[in-house]
Amino acid sequence: MATGRSRSNNQLVVQQAASALEQLKYEVAQELGIQVPQDGYYGYMATRDTGAIGGHITRRLVQIAEQQLSGQAFGKR
Repeated sequence: MATGRSRSNNQLVVQQAASALEQLKYEVAQELGIQVPQDGYYGYMATRDTGAIGGHITRRLVQIAEQQLSGQAFGKR
């Protein structure tokens, strides 16, 4: 499991999004002052920290989707 691969069964709809999501994870962690292990193994991190990163990522993705949807609804892009 220390290979940095996720155990998640979730499949990305857009495979090119994987690197953008990975970058977003590091950005959010930095904003929160949390050090993400470079080897990709999260087993030594506190659950509170990993949950905070995931929660902030979700908030940001929802915000991005809302902005895109509101732009489409009014003919903007």
